[in-house]
Amino acid sequence: MCRCAQGNRSRVADGRVPSQNDLSAASDTSSAVTRKDGPGRVTREDHFPLPWMTMQRRPMTYRKERRDAPVGFFQAEACGLRWLAEAEPAGGTRVVRVHEVGEQFIDVEQVRAVAPTRQAADAFGKSLAVLHTAGAAAFGTPPEGWHGPSWIGRQPQANEPEPTWGRFYAEQRVRPFVHAAERAGHLGTRAADQLDDLCDRISGGEFDDDRAPARLHGDLWSGNVVHAPDGVCLIDPAAHGGHGMTDLAMLMLFGLPGLDRVLDSYAEAAALPTGWRDLVGLHQLHPLAVHAVTHGRSYGEELVAVARRYR
Repeated sequence: MCRCAQGNRSRVADGRVPSQNDLSAASDTSSAVTRKDGPGRVTREDHFPLPWMTMQRRPMTYRKERRDAPVGFFQAEACGLRWLAEAEPAGGTRVVRVHEVGEQFIDVEQVRAVAPTRQAADAFGKSLAVLHTAGAAAFGTPPEGWHGPSWIGRQPQANEPEPTWGRFYAEQRVRPFVHAAERAGHLGTRAADQLDDLCDRISGGEFDDDRAPARLHGDLWSGNVVHAPDGVCLIDPAAHGGHGMTDLAMLMLFGLPGLDRVLDSYAEAAALPTGWRDLVGLHQLHPLAVHAVTHGRSYGEELVAVARRYR
């Protein structure tokens, strides 16, 4: 996915998870991962490789383009942004505005990035809890106005409403990418079998709780969190109905400036139960499985290591 404000990759060049210092450069538009291919045109890399996406700066907007976009690719994103923005009047996190959308592009407002602050981190945690509380009709439900799959990077993923979180998460978010990683040679057969066993347990409800479906961003890593002058602004969602912990788990997987303050603020506002951090790994299975497909065996190894916590 492309971003309205320049961010770092999910992993720095040596393959390690980025440090706080790495993440502090997230708003630096001179970042080494930006390649200028012509006047006013920027092609970016992100936690998904993006030779297929371009970003064009216009007087008041950014245009994100993909010439080979599947039908509905940008419409799904636009619906997700608008759906998330519905929570703003109640105190939900600000979401970038959509100006125009077509089959091969989306135009969104320009957002000026500034340095993150402690106050912004505190406010983000609270506003994210409000956004989640806006809710969804079911686990797996797509954003209002959209029907069908959505995409995380270039990878399609189903949005079929389910009554329980476990069944939705295991069958639509984790298992499909585990099998895709195995087919790509990035995950061994034995490891895939072990992950299938864990998916069976998740799908069967072993980890379900009584929380209602939350209105999720769905791809909430640091590159999609822009620190703007008036607070955090969210971009590039894979929005759907899910469990609020899933957004937190993505933030914790890839890091964010002021993360501890964001988490503490969220936990208080959302009244998370004692021991909630013990379940974070379950909610990281999806992004790790996606990265195992797109980035190779090192993520497959991380995926297996996290899954082992829940044997």
